[in-house]
Amino acid sequence: MALSTPNGIGNWFHQTWEKAETGENSFCPVRLPWTVHPERNQAWRDMQDRDLGPRMAGQECDCDFLASGDTVFEPTDLIFYEETYQKDPVERRGVDSNLWIWEPADYTKDYMVVADVARGDSADYSAFHVFEIESCTQVAEYKGKISPKDFGNVLVGIASEYNEALLVCENANIGWATIEQILEREYRNMYYSSTSNMETVESYMNKYERDKLVPGFTMSARTRPLVIAKIIEYVRERSVTIQSKRLMAEMRVFVWKNGKPQAQTNYNDDLLIACATALYVRDTALRLRQQGMDLARAQLSSFSNLNSQNKAVMSSVGSFQDNPYIVKTNHGDEDVSWLFK
Repeated sequence: MALSTPNGIGNWFHQTWEKAETGENSFCPVRLPWTVHPERNQAWRDMQDRDLGPRMAGQECDCDFLASGDTVFEPTDLIFYEETYQKDPVERRGVDSNLWIWEPADYTKDYMVVADVARGDSADYSAFHVFEIESCTQVAEYKGKISPKDFGNVLVGIASEYNEALLVCENANIGWATIEQILEREYRNMYYSSTSNMETVESYMNKYERDKLVPGFTMSARTRPLVIAKIIEYVRERSVTIQSKRLMAEMRVFVWKNGKPQAQTNYNDDLLIACATALYVRDTALRLRQQGMDLARAQLSSFSNLNSQNKAVMSSVGSFQDNPYIVKTNHGDEDVSWLFK
């Protein structure tokens, strides 16, 4: 028997409780929140919030691990996602059954596959998500230990299946081994980032300027805070659909440590980083690339409008269709073909 109130996450009691809930040990989890006490009502609970503060009151009264810890994501947002979107996948694939599918490919929609790469033999995992871009919905996910080269083959396969999805792969350290395999397979819709690490419209106006772009996404000391801030924003505004309980579990143990957001000790954040990167790319690179396309269309349209407004240009083109040597003068049409005889 182990009797305790929650006291943050990542400690022995939290780990033992989670394993008890999934049946990985012989403990039987029993919650005894304040509501089971016959002499306590909502007025008493509100008073605890005033006296102890919301987090301490959540720890002492609600049996809530989230409220008792220093999590990056608000407990109310995580509870909303778990109750609203989280569900088991409709299909599990692969020899390890670690590829989870919630929605099959719809060839009328655009997708993106975003990956975080690990060596395959360490404590970290290689992971990726498949997102439907317009609705920002998670439709597939993978988390497993696999070699970087094999991971590249898996990424090409899933990206091809999901309507030639935009493939975004981390290019730091071991990620290059995966990227090299993707390039060797000649996958055409791969994400390239600017060598200056600055996202601009010009970076995406011409995707063939490979001397100014590098394959993959660069996670650096500069971009990581922006990436993490993006997923916090999306979750707070509840504008992304997350269906995976594996990802939600990582979000629960993503905490502030010495002022920096990172996974609690002995936990992973591979799925979370891949998801955050997907949201960041969706709001920067894809938006800016679309702006570049819109600018190109507007420029071409302005040329067309200029011609249509210039009567001289249009009348000249029309007059040359039958006889290119007929020109208009103040005295009428004149044939100038004699000049070339």
